[in-house]
Amino acid sequence: PFTMNNSTPGRDNGNDKKKFKGDRSPCSPSRVLHLRQIPSDATEAEVISLGLPFGKVTNLLMLKGKSQAFLEMASEEDAVTMVNYYTPATPHLRSQPVYIQYSNHRELKTDNLPNQARAQAALQAVNAMQSGSLAITSALAAEGGLFPGQGSVLRIIIENLFYPVTLDVLYQIFSKFGSVLKIITFTKNNQFQALLQYADPINAYYAKMALDGQSIYTACCTLHIDFSKLTSLKVKYNNDKSRDFTRLDLPSGDGQLPLEPSIASAFGTQNIIFPPYPGAAGFAPAMGFAQGAVTACAPSGQMTLPGVTGVPGNSVLLVSNLNPEAITPRGLFILFGVYGDVHRVKIMFKKKENALIQMADATQAQLAISYLNGQRLYGRVLRATFSKHQIVQLPREGQEDQGLTKDYSNSPLHRFKKPGSKNYQNIFPPSATLHLSNIPPSVTVDDLKNLFTSTGSTVKAFRFFQKDCKMALIQLGSVEEAVHALIELHNHDLGENHHLRVSFSKSTI
Repeated sequence: PFTMNNSTPGRDNGNDKKKFKGDRSPCSPSRVLHLRQIPSDATEAEVISLGLPFGKVTNLLMLKGKSQAFLEMASEEDAVTMVNYYTPATPHLRSQPVYIQYSNHRELKTDNLPNQARAQAALQAVNAMQSGSLAITSALAAEGGLFPGQGSVLRIIIENLFYPVTLDVLYQIFSKFGSVLKIITFTKNNQFQALLQYADPINAYYAKMALDGQSIYTACCTLHIDFSKLTSLKVKYNNDKSRDFTRLDLPSGDGQLPLEPSIASAFGTQNIIFPPYPGAAGFAPAMGFAQGAVTACAPSGQMTLPGVTGVPGNSVLLVSNLNPEAITPRGLFILFGVYGDVHRVKIMFKKKENALIQMADATQAQLAISYLNGQRLYGRVLRATFSKHQIVQLPREGQEDQGLTKDYSNSPLHRFKKPGSKNYQNIFPPSATLHLSNIPPSVTVDDLKNLFTSTGSTVKAFRFFQKDCKMALIQLGSVEEAVHALIELHNHDLGENHHLRVSFSKSTI
């Protein structure tokens, strides 16, 4: 018979969280996990869904009378990943917290146990789903009634949208639970939403079970998932807002440019301020292996969903419709550097209206697109999208380049090198009001007004901060003027070893 030799004798059913925490790691890692405080009405499928994102679940033992369960993963590595993920982020089943620790058992032997039929049927269904045998899963679902009769279309609402969530991000997350056929994204009631259709209802069921209530990035971009009343989605265009993965022949729409209007304005996030970040101690590394509670949205946007390793795609941008008479590599470095650390810039030798910009990572590239695509720069509307290139190549020795390719990877002007830097809290869309800092005491209002006028700007208003005269706000004639002034004057030498720092402000004067 199966004995629970890793339950502490004399305990009731392990529902005391304090006792449990003290008892959390008596065991060395094992691929068998001990789950406590399982709700009495939780199904086998729901318990299995806790392990699904981390790897294959190979066995399950439900002890309903004790509100406990044992879950066996295919490998110890999968079990370790699961425990590391759920230790700072306690999972919930039916709104109740569930606590997970390693078991003393190295494997589950349940062959001769009664009441294992449902658990085995649920496991078979999962394994069939993961190996793509959808016919078996549908038959199992129909016979055993293991899975609710919902359809294959999910409605996804994303709250706390501190970072743009693209269709590609959704595809990467949800395709871990089965074949995604179609996705449509839209904004309704000021909320970013998506409809997503799976090949089979069981995929939708497991995705909902595993992902509902989870956050894409640390403590922000939280998923709320329901079954849609729609049985199938109709997709007219394949672009950044909708896609039918079964039909690559669909048009992209009437000249629709990627991510236009910019995600920031479309999602109503122009005034979002990154909340105060508690510093490196609370920094939650990718995959959610945090060392303590993280209460703020992680500024560099690490994915916290298990198995998702960061924003998909690329950190290289294609910027087009530039004014070849005015644009320089340095100008692009300064402007795009407001939204991320620019490593390389290349203005095309034969077509100077186009440039490639390599950001530090794909999250920063996405931020730059969402804030700068559609902005006016030197009399033209700038277009920014992801490039097909993965890196920006530097010219070979002796290759003619006219100084159009620059490497900035070691620049002292990067704004986001330090984790928890205040710059993460001050990312705003281009605006006519600029925030100035690092001003030496000897510089007057007139000095700064004259400096900005000399770049062709019209100064509408100016004020120093009352508490800190090293900082000021200056309001110019238009957003485009402010963009030009930021490019010209960020890092301008004001004397006394002070270089002016310029960024866009959310305030007006």
